Amino acid sequence: MTEIRWTVPAAHPAFAGHFPGRPILPGVVLVDQAMRLAASVLKPDLAIRGLGNAKFFHPVAPGTHLLFRYPPATASALRFDILAGERIVASGSFTLGANS
Repeated sequence: MTEIRWTVPAAHPAFAGHFPGRPILPGVVLVDQAMRLAASVLKPDLAIRGLGNAKFFHPVAPGTHLLFRYPPATASALRFDILAGERIVASGSFTLGANS
């Protein structure tokens, strides 16, 4: 299992309108960061081809320390879990294909 840590920047531009008075990181930003970090986990002959699924369980605030967990990939999928402390805030999977 590969684990990668990332702290949500307090000044991330997504917080500007999401939501005034109680900033919450949009789910699309979590998935995008999971995808960017996953690139370092994959074998060179595999690439992410799509999002298989994603579930969001808890909101993520500015400055939150996150842990992205990636179990070993199969030939067609890579799962991920995103944790804040012991709490899973999101999980999902990417579909994989040959790197062309």
